[in-house]
Amino acid sequence: MKIKTVVTGYLDENCYIISQDGNCLVVDPGDEYNKIKDEVGEDKVLGVLITHSHFDHIGALRNFLTKRSIKIFKKSNVEENKEYKIGPFIFKCLYTPGHSKDSISFYFENEKKMFVGDFIFKESMGRTDFPGGSDTEMKESIKKILEYPDDIELYPGHYETTTLGNEKNNNPFLK
Repeated sequence: MKIKTVVTGYLDENCYIISQDGNCLVVDPGDEYNKIKDEVGEDKVLGVLITHSHFDHIGALRNFLTKRSIKIFKKSNVEENKEYKIGPFIFKCLYTPGHSKDSISFYFENEKKMFVGDFIFKESMGRTDFPGGSDTEMKESIKKILEYPDDIELYPGHYETTTLGNEKNNNPFLK
């Protein structure tokens, strides 16, 4: 499984393209559809994973909705901890509200990769003062993620990747 990061929009949102065997998934197509499309290249887009519905994470989503064969995964149509298989990809969804009511993380257990949106950033966390944000829900989400293995790579919606172990040791919000 290969992961490309495409930084989009004026808020520098991380869109990820997960590819394998000529197929791909797009995580959080925030903006600049043509830039994302260029990075997808010849791969077939099987699905789009939405970590939450803030504008900077879904700005280019409408461009993917024109193709009926593309499945959209978002909180309103997934079950927590259910395993989803689409093409060569297998993942689970973890409800991680706090930054927003519809925040979810996508966990590729076999590859030890988790796409966390604006839930956790390297040594920080997502804001909870936006409409739909909640300090209480964020604390519960953090408590939940602390149960996962340290060697999971976290792919946030902004800034650089990190590992859960690094966050457990260095992120003051996870203490």
